[in-house]
Amino acid sequence: MSSPQNTFLEYLAKNNMAATEQRRIVLEVFLGTEGHHSCEELYVHVSKRDSSISPATVYRTVKLLAESGIAEPLDFGDGVTRFECRHNRNHHDHLVCINCNRRIEVIEDRIEELQDKLARKHDFIVNRHKMVLYGICPDCRTQ
Repeated sequence: MSSPQNTFLEYLAKNNMAATEQRRIVLEVFLGTEGHHSCEELYVHVSKRDSSISPATVYRTVKLLAESGIAEPLDFGDGVTRFECRHNRNHHDHLVCINCNRRIEVIEDRIEELQDKLARKHDFIVNRHKMVLYGICPDCRTQ
């Protein structure tokens, strides 16, 4: 598998876009940041590394990262699109608390097997999927 840096460079070249230093920094910061981040949150990290990079550059670069398959956009139902790195990550689903917005990554083989079974039943080839379950976490239930 190609590195995310090479994947991004190939995507930029294929689309006749420049591989700028600012895009490289946004990519490095994105790859070095765990979890699910909005463009605004990522901008805070990027600006610590290089204060000359504007929020617009971060937004545009994250859009390119998503288009190139490096970043996965996620909607947790709060009106904010967040992104997580798809490189070297096992597939997982999410549980999201509707009170505190806590997000829990979960892996459940039985759900994956059922999804595969459903796809076969309908002669459907699945490339990828997302599952987000919304509810109330234990901490919020005890309050």
